[in-house]
Amino acid sequence: MMGISRLPPAAFTLKQFLQRQSILGIYRNMLRTIRQVPDEADRKYLRDWARGEFKRNKNETNQDAIRMMIKQANDHLEDLQRSLALAKC
Repeated sequence: MMGISRLPPAAFTLKQFLQRQSILGIYRNMLRTIRQVPDEADRKYLRDWARGEFKRNKNETNQDAIRMMIKQANDHLEDLQRSLALAKC
């Protein structure tokens, strides 16, 4: 039984695991921020958009593309947070 690994076949490397945690954190923050949007129709549109984008890109393996998407997601999140902050003023 020495040759059998307890890890599932699709186990992540530490770097992949940390990157995945970072992406999930961005996703959760995005959904949390979207919940603050006052208009229900806008909230639904943004929630559907965010879910669709993350789902569409979930199988990406190219590290350069992943880094670019993380940067874009953070930029979108900051823009949304900034817009919400301005709307409250």
